[in-house]
Amino acid sequence: MGAWARPYRAVFRARFHLLVQYRAAALAGFATQCWWGAIKVMVFAAFLRGAVASPMTLREAVDYIWLGQAFLTLLPWTADPELARMVRTGDVAYERLRPLDTYAFWYARAVARRTATPLLRAIPMVLTAGVLLPLAGLGTWGLAGPDGAPAAALFAVSMVICVALSSAFSTLLDTMVVALLSERGVNTIMGPLAIVFSGNLVPLPLLLDWLQPLMRYQPFAGLLDTPFRIYSGHLRGLDAAAALGRQAFWVVALVLVGRLLMGRVMSRLQTQGG
Repeated sequence: MGAWARPYRAVFRARFHLLVQYRAAALAGFATQCWWGAIKVMVFAAFLRGAVASPMTLREAVDYIWLGQAFLTLLPWTADPELARMVRTGDVAYERLRPLDTYAFWYARAVARRTATPLLRAIPMVLTAGVLLPLAGLGTWGLAGPDGAPAAALFAVSMVICVALSSAFSTLLDTMVVALLSERGVNTIMGPLAIVFSGNLVPLPLLLDWLQPLMRYQPFAGLLDTPFRIYSGHLRGLDAAAALGRQAFWVVALVLVGRLLMGRVMSRLQTQGG
């Protein structure tokens, strides 16, 4: 990368190193997510075993659940609390003094947040569900490996796009906080939307049939549903390629919308007091 990218790399590194320091919070979150993951596995196992026909197998649903618990914090359900504080205190005005692209600067911060925090929880979760449970004779209830090498490769690509999509969502939320002067409304609305429509609450293929076209094309599906279904083999071939295309489309769309909104918001930014 050229010299123009140095400030964005620097803010990414600084933010990433700061966030990975919160190991105690990550450990507490990991324990909670293990508990909820076990409950969800038991619930869906009872449901799918008694179902006459299901759009997902038990194996696919179990993998979906454990991956959802591992990457829970990848969901953009809240605005950046530090930027929200800057809005309340008026320090956000300093962002306009930087000789940088404000959107790219905030996006780099968002990428750090959407990689460091999930990483601290995903590693122990994958080791627990994918290694310890099978060693304990509970492989049926644990996380299986990807559905072959092609699925593993496409899953890795999808997760990279997922981080880009989640960061685009986060930057859009941060911009909306500046426009609304408070993060409360944004966080209240975004949290349930991200949890339900990403598939974290219920895997999207298990929702009603008439909802499937909407679920397939809405942007939240690219956050968790797409990579997890590719991992388990529920999406293969052209279906997987189409899903990746939808993910990439929503990244571009949200970045463009975020840039337009930020341009309007920052051009009208006012600070009072002194």
